[in-house]
Amino acid sequence: MTKRLWGGTALILVLTVAAVWRLGLDTHVPDAKAQAAPATVPVTPGIVAVGNMPVYLQGIGTVQAFNMVTVKTRVGGPIVKVAFTEGQEVKQDDLLFQIDPRPYEAALEQALAAKAKDQAQLATAQADLARYAMLVPKGFQTRQSYDDQRGMVAQLQASVQGDQAQIDTAKLNLSFTEIRSPINGRTGARLVDIGNLLQTSANTPLVTISQLKPIFVSFTLPQNTLDEIRQYQAQAPLDVTAVSSDGKTELAHGKLSLIDNTINQTTGTILLKATFPNDDERLWPGEFVNARVTLRVRQQVATVPAQTVQQGPDGDYAYVIGKDDTVERRPITVADVLNGVAVVTHGLKPGEQVVVSGQYRLTEGVRVTLRQPVTAKSPG
Repeated sequence: MTKRLWGGTALILVLTVAAVWRLGLDTHVPDAKAQAAPATVPVTPGIVAVGNMPVYLQGIGTVQAFNMVTVKTRVGGPIVKVAFTEGQEVKQDDLLFQIDPRPYEAALEQALAAKAKDQAQLATAQADLARYAMLVPKGFQTRQSYDDQRGMVAQLQASVQGDQAQIDTAKLNLSFTEIRSPINGRTGARLVDIGNLLQTSANTPLVTISQLKPIFVSFTLPQNTLDEIRQYQAQAPLDVTAVSSDGKTELAHGKLSLIDNTINQTTGTILLKATFPNDDERLWPGEFVNARVTLRVRQQVATVPAQTVQQGPDGDYAYVIGKDDTVERRPITVADVLNGVAVVTHGLKPGEQVVVSGQYRLTEGVRVTLRQPVTAKSPG
């Protein structure tokens, strides 16, 4: 029994030693030459470009019609004709509505008849006055009758003048039965239909006409920009660009036409107004846009894509790619960002390569792999 126990123990010991020896043969430490080199970081590079960049101020604005008129009637009566379609372009004096003219034609005829009657009486009175003037010296008429006749002539002359005034009024009222456009513009929705009875006392609006060419954009800027705006506006009218509310699409270009004479004390802002030709009608009354006032243009400044600029605890910085494809973290000064382009006034030189994207894995001295390069585009 004891011999069997010792024999089993010896066998287990031999197997254990053999296993340890085999494991030692399979496990080895590779030498330094066999170790893999550290991986590079893929990044998208860009080139520091040189260009002219505008300096601008931006505010939220509202498009306003150059002129807007709510057409109303000046005489009463039923509408017998509508001479335009809704949304139509109309010219000044184009016919819009026709009111039944017959009552006003009758009033004109009546005024003309009254004048003819008074003119006939005036002619008779003037003839009598001429006869009285010859008879008074001979004693066949008294001076009193002559003076009475002269007064009658003056009275009839005044009546004729009054009749003429009635004729002019009747003609004017008759012309008012044709309601015409007071300005060039575009009509809005028609607010009355044929057959509606119009009354001047009701003050009923008929249609609104808006002049779209040219057109205004009203906007506000902080009061601390006023001195700078007035300085450049005195040299020449400043350029203003209307940009869509998403800030991506330029809609129109115009000129600054108004700097208001009062600062809003509640908001601390100054009201400005720009005029746009709007020949393509891309601006529409009531539309909200961003108004960019260009003060001046920086000449030949360094620019990079905006995503190149990184923000750190000590300010802005960018990664510059060296000749050996290693990166250098370099502090920079950014003067402005416009349309995805950053203006760098310190820290970068034209022609240098910078990292545009992929910075999140970078540190000082890391080697990079370059993808398709990106260049800054001029926003102008």
